Amino acid sequence: QGPSMLNTTEEGKAGKIRLPREIFQSLSSQIVRVVVTVLNIQQLDMFKEVNQTGQVLDNTVVSITVGDTSISGLQDPVQLTFTHRLPRGVTPQCVFWDPSKGMTGGWSSSGCITQPGDKETVCSCDHLTLFTLLLNPALDTSTARSLIAVATAGCGVAMVFSIFTITFCVFIRCRFRFEETLRINLGLHVNLVASLFLLNLAFLLNSRLSGRTQPGTCKVLGGLTHYSLLCCFTWMALEGCQLYLLFVKVLGIYIHHYLVKMCLLGWGFPVLVVGVAGVIGSYGEYTIQTTDHQVIAHLCWITSKHLLLHYITNCGYFSLIFLFNMAVFGVVTHKSCSLQGTGAVKGDRKPWKVALVAAGLFCLLGATWALAFLTYGISSVPVLYLFTILNSLQGIFIFIWLVVLYYPKTKETTGSLSYAIRHDKNTTVSQD
Repeated sequence: QGPSMLNTTEEGKAGKIRLPREIFQSLSSQIVRVVVTVLNIQQLDMFKEVNQTGQVLDNTVVSITVGDTSISGLQDPVQLTFTHRLPRGVTPQCVFWDPSKGMTGGWSSSGCITQPGDKETVCSCDHLTLFTLLLNPALDTSTARSLIAVATAGCGVAMVFSIFTITFCVFIRCRFRFEETLRINLGLHVNLVASLFLLNLAFLLNSRLSGRTQPGTCKVLGGLTHYSLLCCFTWMALEGCQLYLLFVKVLGIYIHHYLVKMCLLGWGFPVLVVGVAGVIGSYGEYTIQTTDHQVIAHLCWITSKHLLLHYITNCGYFSLIFLFNMAVFGVVTHKSCSLQGTGAVKGDRKPWKVALVAAGLFCLLGATWALAFLTYGISSVPVLYLFTILNSLQGIFIFIWLVVLYYPKTKETTGSLSYAIRHDKNTTVSQD
């Protein structure tokens, strides 16, 4: 049960230790022994913190002593370099064993700075003691429960505002006589909000029923959740296509039963994808676990055996939509600034209204979903909170945006997109 020898012959496995000159300058007139001890604590009943969630890297603890005195408060810190291949979903943290922490001692990071990297992590500490690299799960049980609580509350509010938004769009479409372009825009907005309502409903059902349902019911719920997500992405893409037609192809565009065809594509294409995925048995119970295999949450979703389907139909599909929509957003922003710079758009163009219109377009095109690609590594927990809050409140943002943009209906309609589109059309015709 003693310490095992560290095999330093294998290339890339050995770590590094740098002791500062400051230590030896204070001991210039003495002969001292520098001892570096590497402990494998896997079989030792030591260095175990109460309720410890993180794992010690390779079960290795490194002890550094210089002479018989305690060394602390160094201006030039000691540097330890740990080489590793970190598993997904963990955050490295430089720690040392503090016997005074708690009843039996525990890991502390006081006086240590962590500099993580892909293949190694550098720990800079201002004292000498027992060091290790603790791998903390990026998403622990308490964080997962907090995220689920925030998402559940946000989804409930978003569903209410989705109903408000649909009601508002139907009201102003019946109350005011809009031109055909605005009527199509309102129809697209209603369908996007309806898909968001369905996604929020599927998430609430999933969070309440998963883990307590029969396998067949869980497959249906997983398929419904996947279908709702694909519908949201598809309608975001259709919103981008509509903006492209309005701002880039402004002349000679007429498609018979345009909105009906959009609905067939927006609601029908996800049916094909989910149908194929259901035939090959892709849906079922999916568990989220920490690094020590502790189950955080149960979901009815795409099973672990078919995660490739998730990467293709969700990550890959959204990536293409996001790139296209951001390109359209850039074109729309450029043309709007050009029109405003030429003085073509007149009227009450308040800065806050312009900013709100831009933010609404940004949200409408699904930019907040791009935060999902940043939920990895050290910053994953803050980004997860931001992603959860923004997307659960997306229905509220769209509702406020539509109210400011479309109501009240005035003669100039300076805040709406249609005014800029009409002027752009008239300008193009006069130039021709």
